[in-house]
Amino acid sequence: MSKILFLDTPANFSFNHTINSHGWYELSPFELDKENQRLSYVFTDENSENPVTAKIEETNGKLKIDIADENINKTFQEKILRDVRHILRLDDNLSEFYKLIKSEKQLAWISKQNAGRLLRSTTVFEDLVKTICTTNCSWALTKKMAMNLTQKLGQKTEDGKFAFPTVEAMASVSTEFYKNEIRAGYRSTYFAELAEKVVSGETNPERWLQKDLPTKELKKEMKQIKGVGDYAAENLLKLVGHYDGLALDSWLRAQFYKKHNDGQICTDKDIENFYEKFGSWRGLAVWCDVTERWFV
Repeated sequence: MSKILFLDTPANFSFNHTINSHGWYELSPFELDKENQRLSYVFTDENSENPVTAKIEETNGKLKIDIADENINKTFQEKILRDVRHILRLDDNLSEFYKLIKSEKQLAWISKQNAGRLLRSTTVFEDLVKTICTTNCSWALTKKMAMNLTQKLGQKTEDGKFAFPTVEAMASVSTEFYKNEIRAGYRSTYFAELAEKVVSGETNPERWLQKDLPTKELKKEMKQIKGVGDYAAENLLKLVGHYDGLALDSWLRAQFYKKHNDGQICTDKDIENFYEKFGSWRGLAVWCDVTERWFV
C-alpha cells in the first residue's frame, strides 16, 4: 500500500514542460514513464536515510505524489512535499522572463505553454556531481555514471530502487573505486576531493541557492571546484536560478547553427550577440529556443 499526497501548482506551471525540460529525467534516481508522463524519484528523510520511491504525476490540476510507503511519518511527508516543490521549481517566478519574451515571435510559445522551469535534483550537491558527469563524454556515459553512483553507493529502498549517494558515502570511497566501479575516468579524483571538501565544510554547494549571491561571484566559486569550467558552471547557475550564462557546448551550438544560421558555423560571439537583448535571462532564452522542437 502507498501514501498519496497532493500539491497545488502555480497558474503558469506546466508539469510536462518541466519534467521534459532537459535530460535530468534520464539520470538516476530519476525515472520517467513517458507514456503516462509520470516522474519517479527516490527521496530520503532529513537524515539522508530511509529512502523511499515516489511517483509524481499531474491529475485534475494538481500534482499527485504516490509514495511507496503507507506508514511514512508526517515529518518525512512534509520533506517530500518540499523536495517536490524544489525539483519542479514550483516557487520560481518567471513573470519577468515571460514579459521579456512576449513580443518575440519565435519565443512566444514559451509563455503560452508555461515553459521555462528546468528540472533539478533535491540537492545542489547532486546536481553538481551530475553536471560533472556531463562534461567531455557521451550522454550514454553520463547516464551510466549516474546509475553506477546510485546503485553502488546509494541506499536501497524496499521496492529495490536506489537513492543518490550521500556526501558521506561518496567521501568514504577511494579514487580507485570511482575509476573501477563508477567508471568515472578523470572525474574520479574530482569526486573524491569534492566529497571530502563538502563533508569537512570547506565547500557548501547548498548555499548557492541563496538569492542574494551575485552571478559573477557565484560562477567564480563554482569554478573553484575541480571539473567545473565555464560550461558546467553556467549550467549549474541555471539550476540555482541564475540565467546569465549561455552554457554553450557542441550540441547547443549545432542547434543554433541549424535554426538561426542556415546550418553554417558561426562564432560564439555571434550567438552571444543574438541573445544579448534578453539580459540576465539570456541563458534561459537560448535553452528554450533551441529545444522548441521538443514541444511544438
